[in-house]
Amino acid sequence: MANDVRTWLVERTYSDDEQNIIILVYATTDGTRYHRKERSLTSFESDARDTYAAVDVPEDELGRVGDEETRETYAAAASEMAESHEPTDTV
Repeated sequence: MANDVRTWLVERTYSDDEQNIIILVYATTDGTRYHRKERSLTSFESDARDTYAAVDVPEDELGRVGDEETRETYAAAASEMAESHEPTDTV
């Protein structure tokens, strides 16, 4: 069984390919690992789902960040989120 790893929200974008899809990217504070979640936005008035500052992800579900620039960007964003929010804060 994989160990869970704390990841912090570093990116929130809307899909160019499909309507009503939001893409959430969570990363480790060192920027080396990430987890991507896609969420359907069915309605702004119902089916509300909170987006949390951090999520714990099984280690085997994390991807590796391939380039240095992205690693640095993710590390800075994840560290800032970790310093300014509790993991269960909605953002």
